[in-house]
Amino acid sequence: MGKDNKIIICDTTLRDGEQSPGMSMNLEEKLLVASALDAMGVDVIEAGFAIASNGDFAAIEAIAKVTKNAVVCSLARAKSADIERAAEAVKPAKRPRIHTFISTSDIHLKYQFRLTREEVLEIIRDTVKLARKFTDNVEWSAMDATRSDVDYLCKACEVAIKAGATTINMPDTVGYATPEDYGRLIKTLREKVPGMDKVIISTHCHNDLGLATANSLVAISNGARQIECTINGIGERAGNTALEEVVMAIHTRKDIFPFTTGIDTRHITRASRLVQSITGAMVQVNKAIVGANAFAHESGIHQDGMLKHAGTYEIMTPESVGLSKSSLVLGKHSGRHALKSKLQELGLNLGDNSFEEVFDKFKELADKKKDIYDNDLIALVDNQTIRGDERIKFISLSVNCGSKGPATAELALEIDGAAKSAKTNGDGPVDAAFNAIKKLVPTETKLVLYQVSAITKGTDAQAEVTVRLEKDGVVVNGSAADTDTIVASVMAYISALNKLPLTQAKTLKPETSSLAG
Repeated sequence: MGKDNKIIICDTTLRDGEQSPGMSMNLEEKLLVASALDAMGVDVIEAGFAIASNGDFAAIEAIAKVTKNAVVCSLARAKSADIERAAEAVKPAKRPRIHTFISTSDIHLKYQFRLTREEVLEIIRDTVKLARKFTDNVEWSAMDATRSDVDYLCKACEVAIKAGATTINMPDTVGYATPEDYGRLIKTLREKVPGMDKVIISTHCHNDLGLATANSLVAISNGARQIECTINGIGERAGNTALEEVVMAIHTRKDIFPFTTGIDTRHITRASRLVQSITGAMVQVNKAIVGANAFAHESGIHQDGMLKHAGTYEIMTPESVGLSKSSLVLGKHSGRHALKSKLQELGLNLGDNSFEEVFDKFKELADKKKDIYDNDLIALVDNQTIRGDERIKFISLSVNCGSKGPATAELALEIDGAAKSAKTNGDGPVDAAFNAIKKLVPTETKLVLYQVSAITKGTDAQAEVTVRLEKDGVVVNGSAADTDTIVASVMAYISALNKLPLTQAKTLKPETSSLAG
């Protein structure tokens, strides 16, 4: 296949995905996700929105410094200050990109931007030219493109291309388009806009009608060559096009989509698990590609077919997305070599110090449960790598609960190097344990989410707990896994508390807070 068959994968998990409610990430978490994206072969990492906050700027700059292969991009409104800030943030990158945007739909221009069509064209011309002064890789987006007048949209694209844009993005910002609409739009742009054959046409589809993946795929069939997407489809409202879905559709249906991507699909499960652990946004069990049931077969007819030939009911292999066919391979007698080999098989390559920490935790886990599954190991590694410098550390917990009387919890923590303990009551063991945390670490936080899911099967399975806290408008997630659900709950709460001093609220003014996509 030639160059024209290559589909550029632009991942916006760290920008559009992270701006959805409750999914903010701190610097260390963003670096972990960026590293995973770079390792899996993502072409473009949209690392954030540089002018949104000092935290966003610092994260983009840090990602730009360490990313080895991918283009590193920052979003910027069609404003000089935004573009200059974006340019500064991506400057350390080997391959920097600035992505600037403005709306082209009449409803946005009238009620949100309060600009005329001609004024917008002038803004496009000036801001794209400014962006080109900093980099020759400039993306321009027509926000709410799918509700824009097509003739005016064509004119706006022409202006952006003449000003120096190298990628033209057509966001279905509100998830309004159908595949027929979206395919026709891409085809029209290719036919009517002068110079469109010299640039990359990009898609950015939202999933409000459940059509984001379908729209993205029909767009590449009509000439688009970049898909903007997120891990697990996270993002504003109903989310974005899911990276794993479009990539595996292209990978699986070559008869319909004769294209290639640079994605190593074996990294998909690992990336999905990492984003779930950091954001607390767990995918449903029947989620395509990465759901727990994606490769599960319970029907007798299906099981019979699978035993005879896997191709009877599986259109892709578990191994192709990073799952191991034989997952019950490790236990308490397994040594370092066996664990290291298994981690490498799962795409988890750790340094010597990190490996030793994970090995110690593996042995502790193996003493608690008989069989160690792939997902147990992935959660174990995530728990270790997500943890940074923590001022609050878990020491021990004992709980007394049952149907008679209030539950009690006795908790010991290390806070700023000093051991402290408290004994409290509560309406159930989790409430009692959380009350103990509040007593030891008094803060004006509000618990806005408490979520528990089993990582694997069985009564000895690890429970993965997500806790979401809110304080003064800042929302943080904490997650942890343990065979004891109450211990996991406490560790998740502590994880969230440790993030609060590191998290900064966004600083955009309300009238300018709408981002492209």
